[in-house]
Amino acid sequence: CEDCGKSLVGECKLHGPLIRAKDRVIPSRARLTLPHYLTLRVLELRAGNQQILGVFAKKVIQKRTQFGPYVGQLSTKLTRYDESRLVLQVLKDGGKYFLDTPNEDCGNWMMFVRLARNQEEQTLVAYQHCGEVYFTTVKPIEPHTELKVWYAADYAKFMEASTVFIKEESDVCPLPPVEKEPVDPWICSSCRSTFATFALLESHQCIPKDRV
Repeated sequence: CEDCGKSLVGECKLHGPLIRAKDRVIPSRARLTLPHYLTLRVLELRAGNQQILGVFAKKVIQKRTQFGPYVGQLSTKLTRYDESRLVLQVLKDGGKYFLDTPNEDCGNWMMFVRLARNQEEQTLVAYQHCGEVYFTTVKPIEPHTELKVWYAADYAKFMEASTVFIKEESDVCPLPPVEKEPVDPWICSSCRSTFATFALLESHQCIPKDRV
């Protein structure tokens, strides 16, 4: 104890316990990779304080937006199985491997995307390209909508799973226009220019203000 100058086992009975300062909690690798226009929400809290998470859009995401590749460890067997997430495999060097994510420090944010139970709630399609797995939007995703994924047709065959079919736009009956809530514009983090859509933001030629 620095106050009474004694070396003690445990707390000082005269001056009491030390004030303990805790380290700041550092987000996992998976959470740090989440794009700024997406957010994680706790959907359910299970026994042992286990959180069931979902990925939601904060802004409009265009159709045909590609995410990935999915980050995981190649494994001959799964060490972590979650019935609400897709099981993913890739073909590398002639072998078929699982993309395993045993914990949040071994993967990226795509590990939080839940599987789609039907065609109506599917917003993403998963497929394999050059030994990697990517997710691509199959329709525009509105703010506050959860991103949910299922296998593409060819990838479903590879995974020996059923296919959830997304109707072509020509087969979908047009719906009456619905009033939408105003959405914040997309802002370039370098030059601070604003854009109405994510596609316009990505295609613009950025010149940071400090370099003009």
